[in-house]
Amino acid sequence: MTQDKQNNRPNVPPLRFPEFSGEWEKHLTTDFFEFKNGLNPDVKRFGSGTKFISVMDILNNRYITYDKIISSVEAKDDDLRDFGVNYGDILFQRSSETLEDVGRANVYLDEKPALFGGFVIRGKRIGDYNPLFFRYLLSSPSVRKRIIVKGAGAQHFNIGQDGLSKVSLFVPSAKEQDRIAQLLNAIDKRIEVQSGLIEDLQKLKAAIIERLYSQQNANNKIGEMVTQVSTRNRAYNDYSVLSVNNRLGFIEQSEQFEDRMVASEDTSNYKVVSRDDFAYNPARINVGSIARLTSFEKGIVSPMYICFHTKAQLLPQYLEHFFATRYFDCEMQKRLEGSVRLCLSWEGLCNIPISVPSIEQQEYIANRISRFADKISLEEQYLDLLIIQKQYLLQQMFI
Repeated sequence: MTQDKQNNRPNVPPLRFPEFSGEWEKHLTTDFFEFKNGLNPDVKRFGSGTKFISVMDILNNRYITYDKIISSVEAKDDDLRDFGVNYGDILFQRSSETLEDVGRANVYLDEKPALFGGFVIRGKRIGDYNPLFFRYLLSSPSVRKRIIVKGAGAQHFNIGQDGLSKVSLFVPSAKEQDRIAQLLNAIDKRIEVQSGLIEDLQKLKAAIIERLYSQQNANNKIGEMVTQVSTRNRAYNDYSVLSVNNRLGFIEQSEQFEDRMVASEDTSNYKVVSRDDFAYNPARINVGSIARLTSFEKGIVSPMYICFHTKAQLLPQYLEHFFATRYFDCEMQKRLEGSVRLCLSWEGLCNIPISVPSIEQQEYIANRISRFADKISLEEQYLDLLIIQKQYLLQQMFI
């Protein structure tokens, strides 16, 4: 078996359907595409006219169809002739703020002709290939690396027709292309179904929260039901440094800021939090950065956080779900202060009214919602596994 001199690897992928053998053929992109930059007309979002493919259409869709395109323009016959996109054409992102995203590609799979924008490069189909297979081929880690090295720039990164023209591709037979595309497309469809299921469960959970948290008798205020926590880490305990994420709640700061260390070397002024304590960043609570500590017995957080725990008459899990209600969000918005950054002070939080039923009723409400939260968590874990599976196949089934 011959070796690919560039990669010093056989011209076959590590993972392959057993019915196929032989090497994949090496090509340049110009064997399959004729490249052209897009035009920059006046775009009308959701307007009439001819649909107009932008970078967002490339990034936000599994593949592009006419009905999924957001923008439209009034097109002339010359525009459609020179800048038209037809079935099987590939669209590349020409410019990006990060080098890792330059040259991202997607395929147009519709019989209706569309136009493409100025930050897009069209790869007009001139070769014989399975368009959906090429969508996956061009998003595989091996090909992405070969595209990225053709990008250039300092603060903003670009790739041109010349750079794309020099990217090499390894392509199998038409039958093998079809099999790979069918498998990956089936996984993508399952990912879409799973994502839709999670979205529906989240909507149902939100509706149940709104129904159960009636605030008609909100005779108490949060400040009457909680106590602020301000114990400092004076003993230099080796607790995990935590942050509050608006999606994941309390997480280790090393996960929140993977590319840099944020915590001070001296953590003696950091606040100590214990299980069932709450913490929020006053400048980020408006995007949901408030959480109850459930994954750690103890930890420390930056002094900028406001921390508190509930008194005996208020269950922490009941208060946790209360923070997800539209009522709380509305009351919080009334109390935000500042100009550049809107903040919710401790006093502002304490003044928010809350209805506090009996402990038994609180338990019923919290347990019912928690069951939905657990179901959503399981479905999200399965979605993560599907995404990991797809990424593994993209890495192993292409050269």
